[in-house]
Amino acid sequence: MPGEFLLRVNGEERRCPAGLQLDAVLAALGYQPRLVVVEFNGEILGRDRWPSQPVVESDVLEVVTIVGGGS
Repeated sequence: MPGEFLLRVNGEERRCPAGLQLDAVLAALGYQPRLVVVEFNGEILGRDRWPSQPVVESDVLEVVTIVGGGS
């Protein structure tokens, strides 16, 4: 693996393994991909695009976890 870089996730810098696609980055950061919605550089990115979307140091992610609930 080519190393690590800093990635901005939810307004905070996080260390991320380099050379990964978005789905692998989310898993490496501890997210359960089926329970999140991702804004990638200002655009909501469909889950079907995650496996082919490379992530680099200049990218900005907003990750929202979906929480179930109700009465």
